[in-house]
Amino acid sequence: MKIAILGATGMSGQTIYQEAVDRGHDVTAFVRNEAKSKETLGDDAKLKVADVFELTTEDLTPFEVVVNALGTPRGRDMGYLHIDMAAHLIRILRNTTSPRILFMLGAASLLDKDGHPFIDSFVKDPSSDSWIDTPLMQVHEYHFLQTVTNVNWVGISPSLSYGPGPKTGYVRNDKNQALFDSSGKPNLTSGNLATALLDEIEAPSINQARFTVGNND
Repeated sequence: MKIAILGATGMSGQTIYQEAVDRGHDVTAFVRNEAKSKETLGDDAKLKVADVFELTTEDLTPFEVVVNALGTPRGRDMGYLHIDMAAHLIRILRNTTSPRILFMLGAASLLDKDGHPFIDSFVKDPSSDSWIDTPLMQVHEYHFLQTVTNVNWVGISPSLSYGPGPKTGYVRNDKNQALFDSSGKPNLTSGNLATALLDEIEAPSINQARFTVGNND
């Protein structure tokens, strides 16, 4: 399968890239810096140097799947880039069925045990001024995607605590509740997310919606 990964050198992107390559897919990493990207992904990585905000319909339609793993640094008020990137991808692929776009979404719009979005409690945290920008913008990103019906998209949201780590087994659901591991913690490793995402790519089960993933350990 021909897969394009945007943001392929970030924590999520590079893990997704490697998982896709390991499964034998034809994977292209869209990057800004070729030399630095080869240091991260390997000298044999298939790269396309491009400004992702200048991508065209013609750039993406040769692929069967596009993974938007674009990340933004927290604390720098750059979370709006998540919305801008989603809007750009949707605009250039309006009224198409291929490629399928998978969006890496945040956990802030997931629901707590009382059915309230976690963003509601996040914004009340006295320390949130230093980190709330990205979670808040990704909530808006998800709300925007929910209005889109003429593009083949799906979202994936990690558990509340998400970070680098190996494949250990995952659980998923197609609802909006956050998932917890066997010890009751809302954890997810990048290895488990990549596994879940590639499983969804290889055996599509939902469309124009999202699924959530957590560790199963």
